[in-house]
Amino acid sequence: MLIALLRTFSWRALRHHPWRSAAAATAVMLGVALGFAVHAINASALDEFSQAVRAVGGQPDLELRATRGTLPESLYGLVAAQPQVQLASPWLELPVRARSDAAQADVPLRVLGADALLLPAMAPALAPRAFDGSDRLAMLAPATVFLNPAAQQALGLASIDAPTAPLTLQAGLATHSVRVAGTVAAGGPPLALMDIGAAQDLFGRAGQLTRIELRLRAGTTRAQLQQALTALPGWPPGVQFAAPQDAVQRVDSLSRAYRVNLTVLALVALFTGAFLVYSVLALSVAQRAPQLALLAVLGATPRARLALVLLESAALGLVGSVAGIALGTLLAALALALLGGDLGGGYFTGAQPALQWSATAAMTYGLLGVAAALIGGWWPARQAQRLAPAQALKGLGAQSGRGGRPWIGIFLIASSALLASVPPIFDLPLAAYVAVGLLLIGGMALLPSLVRALLQALQPLATGNALALLALERARRMPGSAAVAVGGVVAALSLAVALTVMVGSFRGSVGQWLDSVLPAPLYLRAAAGASGDEAAVFPPGFAATLARLPGVARVQALRTSSLQLQPDRPPVGLLARPLGPDVAQALPLVGPALPVPAGRVGVYVSEAVRDLYGARPGADWPLLSDAFRPSSQYGQAQEAIFYVAGVWRDYVRQHGAVALDGQDFARLTGDARASDLALWPAPGASAEELQAQVLQQARESLGGEAAAALAFTTAETIRARSMALFDRSFAITYWLQAVAIAIGLFGIAASFSAQVLARRKEFGLLAHLGLTRRQILAVVAAEGTAWTAVGALAGLLLGLAVAVVLVHVVNPQSFHWSMDLALPWPRLAALAATVIAVGTLTAWLAGAKAAGQDAVLAVKEDW
Repeated sequence: MLIALLRTFSWRALRHHPWRSAAAATAVMLGVALGFAVHAINASALDEFSQAVRAVGGQPDLELRATRGTLPESLYGLVAAQPQVQLASPWLELPVRARSDAAQADVPLRVLGADALLLPAMAPALAPRAFDGSDRLAMLAPATVFLNPAAQQALGLASIDAPTAPLTLQAGLATHSVRVAGTVAAGGPPLALMDIGAAQDLFGRAGQLTRIELRLRAGTTRAQLQQALTALPGWPPGVQFAAPQDAVQRVDSLSRAYRVNLTVLALVALFTGAFLVYSVLALSVAQRAPQLALLAVLGATPRARLALVLLESAALGLVGSVAGIALGTLLAALALALLGGDLGGGYFTGAQPALQWSATAAMTYGLLGVAAALIGGWWPARQAQRLAPAQALKGLGAQSGRGGRPWIGIFLIASSALLASVPPIFDLPLAAYVAVGLLLIGGMALLPSLVRALLQALQPLATGNALALLALERARRMPGSAAVAVGGVVAALSLAVALTVMVGSFRGSVGQWLDSVLPAPLYLRAAAGASGDEAAVFPPGFAATLARLPGVARVQALRTSSLQLQPDRPPVGLLARPLGPDVAQALPLVGPALPVPAGRVGVYVSEAVRDLYGARPGADWPLLSDAFRPSSQYGQAQEAIFYVAGVWRDYVRQHGAVALDGQDFARLTGDARASDLALWPAPGASAEELQAQVLQQARESLGGEAAAALAFTTAETIRARSMALFDRSFAITYWLQAVAIAIGLFGIAASFSAQVLARRKEFGLLAHLGLTRRQILAVVAAEGTAWTAVGALAGLLLGLAVAVVLVHVVNPQSFHWSMDLALPWPRLAALAATVIAVGTLTAWLAGAKAAGQDAVLAVKEDW
């Protein structure tokens, strides 16, 4: 019977206070929804990417790729003749931009050149299906492509089932007209299939291959084949042996840090939600103290009362988790439909994956929501367990004035400092995440002592004002109560401050970095937007020709390329540009540039390369030397010993970048082409005049068709676009910050309501002593101001400490870039002022409800 009574009591408590229960469940729901949505979006995008890789590349046992540039076509015959190889399939892959009469704009398209006879065995999803009426051998015809469904949709050709108007492909500065002869079933981003020989002829890539896929004979291992091939006479260096899953692994490793950080930020709502559950249940326990005491008199043991409150918190967590999973599923579906699987980070651009719902992930995030609610309900449950029935039946408050154990907070903060110095685990700042959690919990444990110390320091200011002295003295002598009242807002404000400082520091550092890497007012490149070696469209000597124009003061040739240093990692960017004697003027160095020893080629690595590949300043880098050993189609590459002369910041290429002088690059590779041209107008010349002169010279030197494919961009435009992409990437961070603040402010309301309602007798006694209702409300408001001011200061200090960990530990270990700590004091002051104002208003409103006639009559209950 007692058990049934306890269940009924718990159910009625939740049902009779639906707004409080809904608020706590909503906090849990938001945390679960955001975390599960981030997981579902990324899992769906990664699954779509892996399916596209399998469809496009089939299921080979091994892939051969070049560390730098392309593979020579002669290598295909050598590999295919090996007895261990059952099938060998050559591939040529090119990024282009496609235009059609039915499309609204240019479409980024991937052109795949393949051997049509091998496709049924190696990549069935790419088997071409010709339109009705097309030639059976259309796949072997020149300038003929087959489009996948994504390409048809993007080009406005989804409804065609017969040859149509020509399609225009732009590669670099050249445009090519092709006809669409059919389709392929492969999913993923837009692509076009061609015969490999036709693709080599059309794009001028004779003798070049992007990769060779191999199917091995039964009983042959990859290690055996690799050993046999590398032992062949004349086997070129710089050929990498990649497993088929390496492509997925590269994208997974590239986006992992981003999605893990998003997930951790999503769990911020759960963390603050736990404090809101704590505040709501503390209010409930304070209001129901006489009923809990009555249950104790009827036989409910302290353990039963503990279980009663924990049952309520578990119920709130379960309701919030179920609603959160539903909301997270809806958010993920909407995000995938409207934005694709991009996640704001640019890792899955162009993909439109379908939602992949995982019961295991849903269960995991649901359990996290229930766990957060149980953690939030633990201390109110302990309060109910320790309840003194005799005092509670008289209506005496149950809040303790003890200040806690400050040594626990000191120990946790010291442990946090030690964990912050731990290196990354599995390339993730796992120890730093734990350090942030311990720092927050340690700060909360020190909150009562901080309340007592600060309010004692403020006491002299209240001398001569009885009401102010009463408010400060009561607040000072009840530090435990103050910690309950402002605990939620301290947690929320500290996290909001930390995110504000981190994002502001990052944004400011990116702005300074852009100023450093964009010294010229004007830039010229191909409008197609190709990357790597495909963007090298300006022939040797063209920059010198432009420099002689009267409206041009200076021209700087820039070259971008890429290096596949490890098969399971994304390519490293290779930047060749004039560095000059003062490298710090050309690159945003981290630390001084070291002198390059004689006989060495100096290179400057980004922070990511230093961390991921162990390229340390002041030492040779053999891995890069190996990458420059293969011959180049532009000339024989020379042997070089590379020396790491410095480290620089790069906020674009998370996977790393290497910079070297442009003359060294041209000497070592025999390739003097340029990807971009930085232009400085001559004194008195306008940007319009400069552009006109450059385009006229381009028509004379490169031809009218090539000149029409060029595009000018100003440094201001690049900067604005970059900052817009930055804000898009951190949009979810801003939203999570707003959620944390909203939950914290509601925590103020719930906490102060709990405190004030538990003090009805105290307000009645003050009224009997002669204080008017206005004076009582003034005392309560002053007490609320004092408590929230201390809470705002504590949240500000704690948030700054967390920001230091985020800026100097989490971001470098997650993304391998550093930044300068910047403190946006106006925004921080606005956050603190908002918290104090809301806390004061909430205390006044709660006091107005509790300091009425019922408080006066409540004093008689003790007589």
